Amino acid sequence: MAEATSASTNGTGKAALPITANHVDAESYEMPWVEKYRPVLLDDIVGNSETVERLKVIAQDGNMPHIIISGTPGIGKTTSIHCLAHALLGDAYKEGVLELNASDERGIDVVRNKIKSFAQRKVTLPAGRHKIIILDEADSMTTGAQQALRRTMEIYSNTTRFALACNLSNKIIEPIQSRCAILRYAKLRDAEVLKRLLEICKLEDVPYSDEGLSALIFTSEGDMRQAINNLQSTFSGFNFVSPDNVFKVCDQPHPVIVKKMLGACQKGDVDTALDGLRGLWDQGYSAVDIVVTIFRVSKTMDELPEYTKLEFIREIGWTHMRILEGVGTLVQLGAMVARLCRMAIAPEKLTI
Repeated sequence: MAEATSASTNGTGKAALPITANHVDAESYEMPWVEKYRPVLLDDIVGNSETVERLKVIAQDGNMPHIIISGTPGIGKTTSIHCLAHALLGDAYKEGVLELNASDERGIDVVRNKIKSFAQRKVTLPAGRHKIIILDEADSMTTGAQQALRRTMEIYSNTTRFALACNLSNKIIEPIQSRCAILRYAKLRDAEVLKRLLEICKLEDVPYSDEGLSALIFTSEGDMRQAINNLQSTFSGFNFVSPDNVFKVCDQPHPVIVKKMLGACQKGDVDTALDGLRGLWDQGYSAVDIVVTIFRVSKTMDELPEYTKLEFIREIGWTHMRILEGVGTLVQLGAMVARLCRMAIAPEKLTI
C-alpha cells in the first residue's frame, strides 16, 4: 500500500510543493513518505501487475462489481481501491466515496446507519458510475455486521458498489464472498521494493549504500509500507542508510551474527553457535525476534546445501511453533542450536 509515485504528491493526490532554500512547505516537510508518495493512478502501483490490469479494465468499462482484495499488509490493497475510485469518479471522488477503517466502530449500527444513509444519498456522478463504499480491514467486522451488510449490498447495488480490503478473505462470510469478485495480492518481490526505494532516495536526496537498501528489503519482507517507513526512520536518525543503521532502527538481530551462528552449526561447532545465541539474548532480543531472523537468514543462505537447508528450516519451524505457544526461553533456543549442530556430526560419532 505504501507505494510511491514517480512525482512527489501529497495525500490528497495533488502535487506537493517543492522544497527549496527559500520556501519550505510545512505540510509536505512533515508528511510521512508513506503518504507523500502514495500512488494516485493505477499505473503507479508496484507489483501484482496481473491483478492491477484487471482493475484497469474495470476502470475503463466503468462498471465496477463488488470486490474483495485480500493479501498481507503493506502490499497495496487499500491504495489500489483508492486509485480505482479516482479513475472511476474523477472530480466526484470526495462526494462519491465513503471509507470506513478498522479504527471506526464497525458493528451492526454502523451498517444500519452510516453505510445505509450513504447508499441512500443522491450524489451527482459521471454517467454510468456508482458510489463506492470502501471497507478497510473488513475481516475485523463482526459477524452480525457482515450479515447486515449482505442485504444492504443487494438492495443498493444499482447505485452503490462495495470494495473490501482484508488480510484473510476466509474471515469474510460466504454470502458476501459470493457477491464479490475476489482479487488476491501476493507479497512484493525484492526487485519491486528496491525500485521504489531507489525512486524515493533520488527524490529525497537520501545517501545510501547498496547493502543498506538490501537490509531494508530484508527487514520489510515484501511489505512496501514498512520498507518506506524504515527508510525514512533511518534517514531521520542517521542521515545515511547503511546496514548497521537500518538494524539499529528496526531493532532486529543482525543477520551477520546469525549467519556466523548457522555457519558454526553447519560445522558442528556447538560452543561457537551457543556463544552467538547468548550474545543476541544478552542484547535483549526476544526469542521470537531471534528465531524469525534465524529462519529468514537460513532460507537465503547460499552456503547451506539444499538438503541441510531443508533440515534446518524444519527444526527452526518446530522451535518457532513452541515459542509462539508461550515457551520463549533461552533453553528452547539452545536446544534448537544443539539439534542443528547434531545434523553436522556423523552418526557413528554420536554416543548415547
